[in-house]
Amino acid sequence: MSEDTKPSYKIAVLGGTGAEGSGLAYRWSRAGCEVVIGSRDPARAQACAAELMTLPGAGAVRGASNEDAAKFADIVVLTVPYAAQQSTVLPLKDALRGKILVDVTVPLKPPKVDRVSLPSTGSVVAALQNELGAETRVVGACQNVSAHHLKDPHHQIDCDVLICGDDAQACDLVVALTELAGLRGIHAGPVANSAAAEAMTSLLIFINKKYKVKGSGIRITGLPA
Repeated sequence: MSEDTKPSYKIAVLGGTGAEGSGLAYRWSRAGCEVVIGSRDPARAQACAAELMTLPGAGAVRGASNEDAAKFADIVVLTVPYAAQQSTVLPLKDALRGKILVDVTVPLKPPKVDRVSLPSTGSVVAALQNELGAETRVVGACQNVSAHHLKDPHHQIDCDVLICGDDAQACDLVVALTELAGLRGIHAGPVANSAAAEAMTSLLIFINKKYKVKGSGIRITGLPA
C-alpha cells in the first residue's frame, strides 16, 4: 500500500498507557491515524500522549478518559489486563454501539502467566461479544504481538496477527489496521477462534523465558507473500 493510498482512522486505545497500547498507538499515529489514548485517569492518558508525541514521526495523539476516547473513535482498541476487561468496557456499552471493538485481552492469571488458562466460556473475546451484543462488532487481534519493539519505528516486528471476528467487513478493516502498524493480519475465523490466539500468548511467554528472548511471535507459513 503506497503512502498516498493509506486510509486514516479515528482510533481510541483504551488502557493505552501500558506498553502494548501505547506502542500500537504510536505506530498508528505514524501512519496518519487520529489516535486518542484512553485511561481511567485522563491526566495519565494526557501524559502518555505527550510522551508519544516526542517519538520520531509521531502524528496526532491526545489523551482523554476512556468514555471520551470511545465516543470520539470509529475503532476502539482494548489493551487492558484481563481482570479489567469487562469493568472497562461494559460501562461504555452505549458509546461502543455501532462501532468496531478490537479486543487484545488475554486471560493471563498471575503469577503463572506462562500456563494456558482459558475461561469456561472458551474465549474471553467471545464472552465480551456476547455481553455487548450484535450492535458492537468485536474482533480479537494482536494478542500475540510483543510490546518490546513497538516504539522502535525501524524494527520489523517478526509476528503475524490472527484476526478473529463474526463480521467479515470488520475483520477486513482490522487487517488494514495491522498493516498500518507494520504487521501482517490474517483472517483466522469467527470470534470463538480467538481462544487459540489467547492460549498462544502463554506459550510465547514460556518460550521467551526458556530461550531468554523478549519478543517471540508466530508466523503462518504457506500463504502468498
